[in-house]
Amino acid sequence: MYYNLHKAKKVKNDEFYTQMSDIDNELQHYKDIFAGKTIYCNCDNPTKSNFVKWFYMRFNILHLKRIIVTAFNSVGCGLYWDSDFATVDPKSIDISKEIEKDVRKLNGDGDFRSEECIDLLKQADIVVTNPPFSLFREYVAQLMEYDKK
Repeated sequence: MYYNLHKAKKVKNDEFYTQMSDIDNELQHYKDIFAGKTIYCNCDNPTKSNFVKWFYMRFNILHLKRIIVTAFNSVGCGLYWDSDFATVDPKSIDISKEIEKDVRKLNGDGDFRSEECIDLLKQADIVVTNPPFSLFREYVAQLMEYDKK
């Protein structure tokens, strides 16, 4: 992993996926906090992110209000998935395919700093994601500016 992080820094690649077991071990401590809340995963590929899958599988159990997901795309339109327009079936065998059928394209590239993503951020109560570490300070500053947990 050490080699991969140095290589990622060199080529400016922040694309790392958090393991489901790590997500489960951490987020299980906050289950009560999620009830009735809108969760925003603003740096996550809707069909690949384990954060998205974790919330999707527990949508009804956690009594979530909504899940919003956006992903950056450096060569075109970013991706957008929202439980407001999707069919959430936590019993689905292939969660990625369930989500994929409702993924839409953003107008912009999906950068968390874009107006489009900030408008979605304003609708969220809690942000859960694996942010781009090269932009970590800017990312945290934005969360503080908009008073997001």
